Amino acid sequence: MTRTLVTGSAGRLGRSVVTSLARAGHEVIGVDSGPGTPSEAVASLPADLTDLGETYDVLARFRPDAVVHLAAVAAPFSRTDGVTFRTNAQLAFNVCQAASACGVGTVVVASSPTVIGYGAPRGWAPRYLPIDEEHPTEPWNAYSLSKLVAEQVMAAFARSSDTRFAAVRPCFVVAPEEWAGAATQSGHTIAERLDRPEIAGVSLFNYVDARDCAELIGAVLDRPDVPSGEVFFAGAADALAREPLAVLLPEVMPGTAEAAAALTGTSPAFSSAKAGRLLGWSAKRSWRTELKAGP
Repeated sequence: MTRTLVTGSAGRLGRSVVTSLARAGHEVIGVDSGPGTPSEAVASLPADLTDLGETYDVLARFRPDAVVHLAAVAAPFSRTDGVTFRTNAQLAFNVCQAASACGVGTVVVASSPTVIGYGAPRGWAPRYLPIDEEHPTEPWNAYSLSKLVAEQVMAAFARSSDTRFAAVRPCFVVAPEEWAGAATQSGHTIAERLDRPEIAGVSLFNYVDARDCAELIGAVLDRPDVPSGEVFFAGAADALAREPLAVLLPEVMPGTAEAAAALTGTSPAFSSAKAGRLLGWSAKRSWRTELKAGP
């Protein structure tokens, strides 16, 4: 049995990761500063992982085979810039450092599609569509910069450690209860994001069901043959939009018509083809099947 420690285990994505890994046979340890870790975890505890010594203590106590690092200031502008950058960068370094020193087999670090640079106040347009892991990164705020730093920390340890590392860029995470009308991380419901394209358009209509992303993380843990240091987008197989992006994107993001023409039908703006190629993963869930009808 694989013992897997999940940081941020009570979060929007963390809850699904804990449940998915436990059902797949992992012995899951949850670590979160707040309550809400699912009961499928065999143990959970609060810990301040921005403290390197405490991070070492947690890993030395549980001696996990794998670590899934999700803990972070989870959204842009939800805290001050200094707190956001300092917290996320320090968390990534501490977890990677302690995991490497403690002989953890595999570490998966959560990054974000925001590293690409969409939403920049001085304007931004994709170099090409769909966006894949080779697309240039252009972070412009403390959150997206902190996530790119987390990727670089992961890559540095991948070059110097026997531990196998990977980073996952989950698209806009939709927790199971949000399909039934609960507010998303933006404060809007999924129906509102569909009805008002200007909301989801800023992030190119990207999304992923938390359970699908959890399964991708499980696939990374289950594939020791995948080289260390890889980065994967995790996105749904379609866009969070009622119309094709070839039509919608130029309306909400001027200057994208030529690139958007490459997106046919319901195709999303972010490609998860690399995860399919190296991990055998593809998203199973779509807003078209998961969104609950109103009363």
